[in-house]
Amino acid sequence: MAKYGEGDKRWIVEDRPDGANVHNWHWAETDCLEWSRNLLSQLLNNLTILDGEGNLFMKINKVEKVEGEAYVNVRKGKIIPGYELNVVLSWQGEAKDSEGSSLLKVDGSVEIPYISDENADEDPEIRVTVKDEGPIGKTLKDAMFTKGKPVVEDKVRVYVQSMAKGGPAKEELETKKVEKKGQPVAGASVRKVSEPPVVEKKEVRKEGFKTISLTEKFSCRAKDLFEILMDENRWKGFTQSNAKISKEVGGEFSIFDGSVTGRNLELLEGKLIVQQWRFGNWPDGIVSKVRLTFDEPEPGITVVKVVHTDIPEEDRYGNETVVENTERGWRDLILNKIRAVFGFGI
Repeated sequence: MAKYGEGDKRWIVEDRPDGANVHNWHWAETDCLEWSRNLLSQLLNNLTILDGEGNLFMKINKVEKVEGEAYVNVRKGKIIPGYELNVVLSWQGEAKDSEGSSLLKVDGSVEIPYISDENADEDPEIRVTVKDEGPIGKTLKDAMFTKGKPVVEDKVRVYVQSMAKGGPAKEELETKKVEKKGQPVAGASVRKVSEPPVVEKKEVRKEGFKTISLTEKFSCRAKDLFEILMDENRWKGFTQSNAKISKEVGGEFSIFDGSVTGRNLELLEGKLIVQQWRFGNWPDGIVSKVRLTFDEPEPGITVVKVVHTDIPEEDRYGNETVVENTERGWRDLILNKIRAVFGFGI
């Protein structure tokens, strides 16, 4: 994920004197870190988890730390959030006996080490610690994890959904729309009511879908690289995740612990792999197509070209980082991993 403020300056424009970003054509980047701190604090501060159930009382006191980065890019009205956050909460708990007398009071922390736009469709990891690790302290810690985890996850989902809708940038966009309604942008021409509508040329590409193309070179034979990509045990090895792969045309596969599924359309050993791919967080009914071609210009040197078509611009949750994440996944989680694990680097 690119860091806030490090985008290509050709696409991030300076504010105009009149404050206008005409039709939101250029990238407008908004730092959302402080806004994220405020929203997470509103969602999680002074949050009751148990109020006497099993003679246990516990609550989250407040958000102690929000570190990392969070931003929203807007271009042509499209919202593209980016965030990687580490969040730490403080909590307190008390165990009482059947007569209501206090047995133990404890303090502890809840850490959410990685809230990220890359994993927007997944519940984040949650770690619970307690200062008193005795039997009663452990009971309170376990109760905080069991009962508190789903509550915290629910609040994090609210944050993720808010970022997907634009965070503070959404409020700014709506404000600008109200201010500019019926008011021409400075320097822009005004179309007369009687002017005939402009007919746009139709493009051949599917609306709302993108294609990515990658070309990489490996120090190996083409047939070896082909076999690695079609072998479920080697997939398990270089991705450190579960995989099930059929080697037959028409056969199905599942990789990355079931996050990606599909089937084989064409297979030509050492030359070609064509597959249907579908990610679990994509809208229902959407499948993409992957075409890998292998060329061996000289013995021991293989050039693989990946063309991945029909990738949706948004996932089912409205996050618009699908294309970026897919390309990064091919490079970092597949191609570069194969290079590193099997020693095929050049």
